[in-house]
Amino acid sequence: MSAKGKGKSVTCPVCTRIVREENINYHLDNDCPGQSDAPSASTSKSASKAPLAPIFSSRYRRSDSGEHVNSSPLARKRNYAESSNASSSRGPKRTKITSTTTTASRLQAAAPLAERLRPQDLEDFVGQRHLTGDDSLLLNLMCSGSTGSMIFWGPPGCGKTTLARLMARKSGAVFREVSATEAGIGDIRAIVEEAKGTLVLQGRKTVLFLDEVHRFNRAQQDIFLPYIEQGQIQLIGATTENPSFKINGALLSRCRVFVLERLTDEDVSEIIDKAVIRVSASTNASTTEATNLAGPDTLPQAPATISLSQDSANSQCTLVSSQPSIPIHPNLTPRIKSSIISLAQGDARTALSLLELVLSAPPPSHPDWESTLLEALRKSVSTSYDRTGDDRYDLISALHKSVRGSNAHAALYWLARMLEGGEDPVYIARRMAVCASEDVGLGDSHALPLAVATLQACQLIGMPECRINLAHLVAYLAEAPKSTRSYEAYNRAVEAAKKDMTLPVPMAIRNAPTRMMEEMGYGHGYRYNPDYAHPVTNDYLPAQFRDEVFLRKEGDLSGKEWDEEALRRWEREVNGGREWEGRKQDS
Repeated sequence: MSAKGKGKSVTCPVCTRIVREENINYHLDNDCPGQSDAPSASTSKSASKAPLAPIFSSRYRRSDSGEHVNSSPLARKRNYAESSNASSSRGPKRTKITSTTTTASRLQAAAPLAERLRPQDLEDFVGQRHLTGDDSLLLNLMCSGSTGSMIFWGPPGCGKTTLARLMARKSGAVFREVSATEAGIGDIRAIVEEAKGTLVLQGRKTVLFLDEVHRFNRAQQDIFLPYIEQGQIQLIGATTENPSFKINGALLSRCRVFVLERLTDEDVSEIIDKAVIRVSASTNASTTEATNLAGPDTLPQAPATISLSQDSANSQCTLVSSQPSIPIHPNLTPRIKSSIISLAQGDARTALSLLELVLSAPPPSHPDWESTLLEALRKSVSTSYDRTGDDRYDLISALHKSVRGSNAHAALYWLARMLEGGEDPVYIARRMAVCASEDVGLGDSHALPLAVATLQACQLIGMPECRINLAHLVAYLAEAPKSTRSYEAYNRAVEAAKKDMTLPVPMAIRNAPTRMMEEMGYGHGYRYNPDYAHPVTNDYLPAQFRDEVFLRKEGDLSGKEWDEEALRRWEREVNGGREWEGRKQDS
């Protein structure tokens, strides 16, 4: 064949082999050594050994698992040394967990018992009957699908988070949960944008649950206003603080406030019973699975059992003796259960945490094991007194009103509650100094000096010794006769003074330090009382109030209320059923 008839030859850019121009595509697709790990059978020996062009060479190759591995000689040497050391020191490499189900199950298993046992249906929710009952406003709103935005206000562990989750599940809405302790404005905007897309594409509303909503300042709370008004999100805020003080007024006006009460002892008992049943059922399921894998000859003997009994009268779950398949835990005796209920103080989370300690404790091993376990439980619970929250003001109010009501027993109890909870004794002493004049007042003029002395003692001595000084003062004030004459007189004087703050001082009682002021009549006609052998008077008030009586006489009952029912209760509960000697006599 003539040279003219031959095709033009080109160099393969991959393997640098010389091939005909019309065959370059076939060569690249089929027998180019650089395109496959092994050369094809049709590739010649010289072609298979052809070097790869430098620009296509790579120091990395793909391993059997799909990962890129450095294949340079130095890297191979280093990898070999590392693999040898790892195999000798750490053993085989752990398998990477990629299953989402496995990860979720392990996270669930690591959660505390209170989190694992949250109710999954509204019917299983315990407590707050005024909100979840058949005739409750909140349940009717949920059924109608028009709950709107709301604020849940209640103490810790009363079910705010659980109730919000169940409401979202019942309504079929998308649920997003964040905490104000870690979220910011950017996180809220991102959730709102996602909620807009969900509403447009799927027609589903989004419930945003913001825990500890009071942690947002008033400026941060304003971000919710347009989103709530436009219906882009449904906000459920949870707070342990009084919304009137902590929540922006504009946000409050757009939300309904629902008050969740502290759980009763019956509620906590029901929660403990249900928790034991669920934990026991879970344990039985795990045991059954393990024994089935081990073989039929390893089945355990059936232990003592309990069952769930439904009381139709009060719809509460109780534990009764029977022979089903749920074992009784030996550590949960009636005495320990009663202690858990008492220590929980209406907090379901605390109750379940204590229950978890009981269930994980060693089995009974000595006669005094129950007392030892109870002591450990008491030490594991801290006081719920919060010096910065509503509890502080509730307790000091209880102390003050007990002193005012002359109930020394109650006053000393509330004093002990505050001091043992860690309250500053100076704070209590200051309030008692106010009480000494506000409530005792002219009834016993020694009360105020004693209160001031106690305040100084608290400042100089401190706890724990100054508790004795405070107990002395509180008991004295509670038993002292009460008189609000001076306090009420000042209030009446304030009311009169505010009517006209420009009334002039009578000329007779004005001071006249200069001759010009004497000539102007300052002090003219003033009678200096010590100069007279008999009582004298002056014009001490402006003419408008000359006949006004601000400080009334002792025993003056004008303006006082007479409540026959309240008097009868005092006679029955305090006075031993005897009539009060000051009772009005029938004419």
